[in-house]
Amino acid sequence: MWNTVALCSLGKRPPGAASPLLPRLQTLNRVFERKYQDLCHGKEPARSLQNQGLKRTRDMLPCRLVSNKAKHKRYAKTYPVLDGRILSVYRHVFEENLRNSEAVIKRYSELLETASKGGGENAILRHTQRNKKLFVRERLKLLLDDESFLELSPLAGLDLPYGDVPAAGCLTGIGKICGVWCVFMANDATVKGGTIYPIGVKKQLRAQEIALQNRLCSVYLVDSGGAFLPLQSELFPDKLHGGRVFYNEAIMSAMRIPQVAVVCGSCVAGGAYVPTMAEEAVIIDKIGTLFLAGPPLVKAATGEDVSPEDLGGAKLHSQVSGCSDHFASSEEEAYECIRNVISTLNYRPLPEEAMEHDSPLYSPDELLGLAPRDYRCTLPVKLILSRLMDGSRFQEFKANYGTTLVTGFGHVEGCLVGVVASNGELSHDAALKGSHFVQLCGQRGVPILFLQNTAPQAPQPASLSQAEAHSNRLKAQASMMAAVACAPVPKITIVIGGCYGTESYVMCGRSFSPNFLFLWPNARVALVDSRHFSAAPGAEDSDSAGDESELKQLKEKLEEESSAFYSSARLWDDGVILPQNTRKVIAQCLEITAQHKSQVVSPCPHPVIRM
Repeated sequence: MWNTVALCSLGKRPPGAASPLLPRLQTLNRVFERKYQDLCHGKEPARSLQNQGLKRTRDMLPCRLVSNKAKHKRYAKTYPVLDGRILSVYRHVFEENLRNSEAVIKRYSELLETASKGGGENAILRHTQRNKKLFVRERLKLLLDDESFLELSPLAGLDLPYGDVPAAGCLTGIGKICGVWCVFMANDATVKGGTIYPIGVKKQLRAQEIALQNRLCSVYLVDSGGAFLPLQSELFPDKLHGGRVFYNEAIMSAMRIPQVAVVCGSCVAGGAYVPTMAEEAVIIDKIGTLFLAGPPLVKAATGEDVSPEDLGGAKLHSQVSGCSDHFASSEEEAYECIRNVISTLNYRPLPEEAMEHDSPLYSPDELLGLAPRDYRCTLPVKLILSRLMDGSRFQEFKANYGTTLVTGFGHVEGCLVGVVASNGELSHDAALKGSHFVQLCGQRGVPILFLQNTAPQAPQPASLSQAEAHSNRLKAQASMMAAVACAPVPKITIVIGGCYGTESYVMCGRSFSPNFLFLWPNARVALVDSRHFSAAPGAEDSDSAGDESELKQLKEKLEEESSAFYSSARLWDDGVILPQNTRKVIAQCLEITAQHKSQVVSPCPHPVIRM
């Protein structure tokens, strides 16, 4: 039954026990008596009234002294505990999934190592020794607080048709600066000399989209040689090409989303607009230059010899043009200056104490055996939830209805989240249940976590009754699609298995603009699963029907293009994460999406126009 601590937290006192609040109440009583006597100007107070008031105070104070946070924690711990035991009947599937996870994680580690080296050892030596610059990852160590940050799409740019562009030539992510979550975009000049490729533009635009969607301050570390001209048709003329970066800067400034920049290298052509459109900019002496056309073009156009420093160096832009607001004599000074600028942003102080939470009852390392090798190796999704939720506690919604979709509430490192998790083919009932639950989360302002493992393409109906059931299922899925698209809360999607066909839209795929979308290394992303069809779609209507060689080629193509690494290289997601790190990543995302509540927003509706 109730113990002393539990009863006191409820404002009740167990029989025969002294209340721990009694000394405080007695002190308050004496203070109230003195104040009351003062108000009576020496006259005898009405004792009956006074005692009645003090009794009322004694009855009320214990309950009012309990914070909402404490109540919230107490109620969260009453959620039912999930049974996360892996039964012997699942053991062979678990072992098969584990072997596959180990293989894909080995491949993931190799690709991550390649991306982390930028342009290679020789390029890094040239950058650091001859050009006297810091490597981009060293710059981030000086810029960010001394804690882990969330890097976005580190595998972007690998194995593209125009070659490898490690990390797309720029590092993007979200880290804390002076305790404030900020999006950073840092050019890596060791990759192709900092030249911007189409995949680099796409990566920067995605980082800006995250900053805009979550109202995060943006920090640009600019060291760019401008666009890669042979591919200019793929990065200049269209709406979502290079010019969109500058458009977004103006829009975010008008939305009172702060942006700052460091000119830590060459800023040529389009790259020169990034720091000049930021609200505050720092330029570094001797290595930072800013111009639309460099000395070689000046020589070709006018015949005049001019040095980079005279044409667009730090002293020129901080003393003459005003393009830079701060002059730094070294990179260390520049990043310290930017940290000081971030500290001037008007954010309400965040709670110093970390929110208390319980760890899951089951090891997150076991998620490697729960990550399905393919759809046929899928185990109940509650086994995964029991390794993600605080204390493995989960308040399920409509547990016995539409069981191929699991919905309910839980906590991740103390943050309340609504969960929508695939547990089989999305049936009519499951879609209606999902639509209902997503709308509940929207009404209550609860962020939604989607765990996506959609079924491969379902067989076409073969009878009238099947066609009717198929139509009803489509209508229910359309209802859930609308609910997901219109839910006015943060949405985080983790693809834990398959991401196939239209069901992936219903489960908040990339097209439905989740705040964040990550893949496990075993994930597959495709319109159909090559391992689950025996004939090419529409083959019976073409001359190539029954052509085994073409079918084999199609399967091989689908197999290659559906891997998580192929997807991440093309920025169809925000990165590949290890299953055992999923809980930490979700917690970071929830904290990031909630930070805007601490920002003090001014009523000014205009962007900052620096010059």
